[in-house]
Amino acid sequence: MAEFQGKAPGGGAGEMSHRTKHLRPVIALRPGEIAEARRLRRQGEQPEEIASALGVATEEVEKALVQMRSPRPETTRGTINVTLAAHRVFHAERVGREPVWKTVDRMIGELLQLRAEKEASATRTERRATKPQASQLALL
Repeated sequence: MAEFQGKAPGGGAGEMSHRTKHLRPVIALRPGEIAEARRLRRQGEQPEEIASALGVATEEVEKALVQMRSPRPETTRGTINVTLAAHRVFHAERVGREPVWKTVDRMIGELLQLRAEKEASATRTERRATKPQASQLALL
């Protein structure tokens, strides 16, 4: 089986792209005010109420809230941050035009099956090693 070793992601991995930051509107609120506005929104407050509580313009609160992340209750997919080497392996393992997610699921299934077989084999070997052989019993 071929092994692969990629390079670890760089120091800025996972950060927002500079282009994305540039495209977003400027929010005329301090970071603490933005955090407070989002906290209040999670508690169910409306943008107008939040603006009134913070003493800022409703438009600024709305800009802060639009960029707020919210959890998806039923996610069906996830993103895996892998090295480019691992990415190439997954694409090389695709069968025909199989979607990459199916390839990953299939490969994970194969890995788990191989691990289970290896564990079962090791358990059988261990049992044989501790079980006295017929020749050993004759000596007793």
